[in-house]
Amino acid sequence: MPLTLDSTLGDALGAVPAKTLDRAFGMKTVGDLVSHYPRRYADPGELTPIRDLPIGETVTIVAEVLSSSFRRMRNRQGAMVDVVIGDGIGRMSLTFFAKNIGAAEWRSKDLAVGRRGVFSGKVGMFNDVTQFAHPEYELFDDEDSARRRADARAAVLIPIYPATSTLQTWQIAKFVGRVLDDLPTVPDPLPEPVRTGDELLTAREALELIHRPRTRNDIDPAVRTLRMHEALTLQTALLQQRDAVRALSAMARPARPGGLLERFDASLPYTLTPDQQTVGDQVARDLVGDWPMNRLVQGEVGSGKTLVALRAMLQVAESGGQAALIAPTEVLAGQHLRSIAKMLGPDLAPLVMPTLLTGQMPAAARRKAALRVASGQALIVVGTHALLGDKTTFADLGLVVVDEQHRFGVEQREALRAKGSSPHALVLTATPIPRTVAMTVFGDLDTSVIRTMPAGRAGIETFVAPLAEHPGWFNRVWDRAAEEIAQGRQVFAVCAAIDTTKKTAEPGEQPALVPEGAAGPRWGVVQLDEALSTHPKLGGLRRAVLHGKMPSDEKDAVMQAFARGEIDLLLATTVIEVGVDVPNASTMIVLDADRFGVSQLHQLRGRVGRGGVPGLCLLVTEAETGSVARERVEAVAATLDGFKLAEVDLELRGEGDVLGAAQAGVRSSLKLLRVVKDAGLITRAREVAEEILSADPELAQHPGLRDVIGRRVSDEDRAALAKN
Repeated sequence: MPLTLDSTLGDALGAVPAKTLDRAFGMKTVGDLVSHYPRRYADPGELTPIRDLPIGETVTIVAEVLSSSFRRMRNRQGAMVDVVIGDGIGRMSLTFFAKNIGAAEWRSKDLAVGRRGVFSGKVGMFNDVTQFAHPEYELFDDEDSARRRADARAAVLIPIYPATSTLQTWQIAKFVGRVLDDLPTVPDPLPEPVRTGDELLTAREALELIHRPRTRNDIDPAVRTLRMHEALTLQTALLQQRDAVRALSAMARPARPGGLLERFDASLPYTLTPDQQTVGDQVARDLVGDWPMNRLVQGEVGSGKTLVALRAMLQVAESGGQAALIAPTEVLAGQHLRSIAKMLGPDLAPLVMPTLLTGQMPAAARRKAALRVASGQALIVVGTHALLGDKTTFADLGLVVVDEQHRFGVEQREALRAKGSSPHALVLTATPIPRTVAMTVFGDLDTSVIRTMPAGRAGIETFVAPLAEHPGWFNRVWDRAAEEIAQGRQVFAVCAAIDTTKKTAEPGEQPALVPEGAAGPRWGVVQLDEALSTHPKLGGLRRAVLHGKMPSDEKDAVMQAFARGEIDLLLATTVIEVGVDVPNASTMIVLDADRFGVSQLHQLRGRVGRGGVPGLCLLVTEAETGSVARERVEAVAATLDGFKLAEVDLELRGEGDVLGAAQAGVRSSLKLLRVVKDAGLITRAREVAEEILSADPELAQHPGLRDVIGRRVSDEDRAALAKN
C-alpha cells in the first residue's frame, strides 16, 4: 500500500522510530514528520565560528577534528577520550568517557584527525577552553569517500532540525529522507491557476526542497509555497466557521423609539466619540441581522468599549433579552457593575437591574442574585467564572459580552454561550491586535476598532528608571510618588509577584529598601509594603495591599476605598491591570517592569491619567541596555499608541508566542507563517479562500485543500475556532 501523509509512522518507519518521534515531538503520521521543518541549513564547507558559541546552550556545529587521543582514568575505572575540533580560527575540546581502553581506542580512531562532521552538545567551559562533554556527532564520510566526493559534498546543505537530547538532527533528517523516498504524491491545497499564477511550487516539490535543498536558492521558493499553504488552510477554516455561524438563525433585538437605548443616550452628559458612534452603529445592525452577531471590538485603554457594550445590552434588554458580561477577575467584575450602574443612573438602573454574580459572594447573596438571573428580572448580569456554573441559568440570554477575551479559555466562553439559543456575542479587548494577527487568529469574527479617545483626558507621561545605570533613581521614584500624594493625588505601585520569599528579617534587622534577590522578580507586594513602611515620606501615609489571593470581599473593600480616595498608595499585582477606574490616580509605578509584556505595561499605564489629573508612569527596571527586556520597556515609554506597541510586541516576542497565546487551536497549523512579514501573503490567502468558498462551499472540487484542512485543523481545532 503506497505511503500517504496520513500513514502512521509505525507503518512508514517501524515501531521503534515511531515511538521515538512520538515521545520527542508527539508525531503520529507521515504528515506530522514532514511538517517538522529545518530551522536552518549548515554547509559542510563552511565551519561554524566556535568563538561565537553561547555558553550553556545546546548547539549543533560543523567542524574538523584537529587532534584525538585517549588515556586511562587514574582514580576510577574506564578511560577518557580527548578530541580537539576547530574551524580554522577557534577551537574547542570534546570529552568522552569510555568503559574500557578498547572502547576509548575505537572512539579515538573514529574521530581521526582531518575528519569533518556535525557535532551537537551543550556548550561548557573547562580551564578557559570551550567544551562539549560527550556530544552527539555524525561524521560526513570515511576518508576515501570524502576524497572521491569532495566536490559534490561541498554543495550539499545539511538541514538542522529542532531536536531533543534523545533525538538528534541527523536522525530526524534520516527519518524524513526515508519517508520522502517512499511518498509518491502529496495532495496540493492550492488551485492550479493560483499556484501557477503566484509562481509557487507543487506541494511535493516544496516538501522535497525544504528538507533536501540542492542549493540555497531552492529554500526560499519552498518556504514561500508552504507558507501559502498554511495561510490558505487557516483562512479557509476561519471562513468556514464564519459561514457556519451565519447559517444559524438569531432572534432580532431591535431598539425602539423612546426605548431604553434612546433614553440612555439622551441622559449622557457627553457626546459619543466618532469611533464609539461608528462601532455602536455596527453593533446595532448586527443585533437585528439574520445570524448571531460575532464581533470583536478592540480599543485603547479608556476608549469607551464598556459604553459600547452597555448600549448593546440595553438594545437587547428592550425585547426582554438578558446580557451577560463575563470578566476575568472579581475586582474587574465589581468595577464593571459599579461603572454600569453609575452610567445608567437612578432612572434606568431599576429597569434592567444590573446584578453581580461571582464565586466568592456570600451564599445568601449569591442565591438571591442567581434567582434574579434565572427569573429574567436581571436583564444585565456581570460576573466571573461563576456565570459558567451549572446552577446559573438564564431566562432569555440574548447577548454574551466577553471582556478581555485573551484571559479566558475556549471552553469557558462556549459554556456561557451555550446557556442561550444562538445568542449574539461581543468580544472586547483593550490589547490592540495588529491587523494581520486579527486576520490570522480572529478571522471568523467581524472586527471593529475604537481609536479616538474621549475628550478631557489629561494625558500620560512615561519614563524608564534604569537602575542598572542609575541605582540612585530608585529612591527618586518614591520621592516622586510622595510629591504626587502631597498634591492630593493617588498612586499605584505594581509588582510582578505577591511574595518573593518567605524569609523574614532577623530581630532588630531593618528590611532593605532594595532587597537582594536571586532569580525571579526582585519585588513582591509583601516585600514592598515592608520596605515602604520605614520610608521617611511614605511610611506614615495611607497604604494598602491588593492581590489575587485575598478573599473577594477584602479585594473589593480595598478597591472601593481606593476609589473613594481613602488610600494614598495602593501596592498591587496585575489584578488591577484592566478595568479599574480611579480618576484621581495620577501615578503608576511598575517594579521589575522588564518582567511584564508590552501589552501588560500598556494596560497598567492606562489606569492613570483617566480624569483631569495628568498621568505619570514610571517603569523601574534593572535590565541592561540593549537587552530585549530593556527594549520592551523603552518601547512602551516611547509611545502611547497601543496599536504601534502591538507591532513592536510582535517584533520583539516572535509570532509563535503571540499566536500561541491568542489562539491555542491554531498553533499546530502555523509552522512557517509570520504574521507581520507575511501580511501580503495572508491577505492574498484570504482572497483566494473567499473565492473558493463562494463557488464551492463544501470544497467538493478542491479535494487537496479539503484534505489538508482535515489533517491540519482537527476537530479540537475547529472547536477552538468555533468557540473563539
